Amino acid sequence: MYGRKVKLRFLFIIIVLITLILTTFLILKSLEENVVYFQSPSEIKSLSEIDKNKIRVGGMVKKNSISISSNEVNFIITDFKNEINVTYSGAVPNLFAEGKGVVAEGFLKDRNFFSATKILAKHDENYMPPEVKEALGEK
Repeated sequence: MYGRKVKLRFLFIIIVLITLILTTFLILKSLEENVVYFQSPSEIKSLSEIDKNKIRVGGMVKKNSISISSNEVNFIITDFKNEINVTYSGAVPNLFAEGKGVVAEGFLKDRNFFSATKILAKHDENYMPPEVKEALGEK
């Protein structure tokens, strides 16, 4: 009924479609394992159950909440409705300060306690590193 060329074209198109679908599936599956979800303290308080996967908690560092010991930093992240206590071992970024935005990546112990493995300080679009500000001020 159909010629040999038509059958080969149809087979080629089917193989290309199957390859595209399989590639897309594999890419999405690998990304699913590496995705880290961002949540606010209010979203964490409303969770029905605690997830053991790595998450990111974002908000503002509460004023007068930073406590630094020899190898650990404790602070509170707030979204001005709810708060979560965070503990972190390691060096914090230069922009990390009270009243500034922060994103902590790590694991949730319970609805009130978060163990961070990484701290990311946030800044606005007008931020300029102090070194650059000094260099511009001298000119």
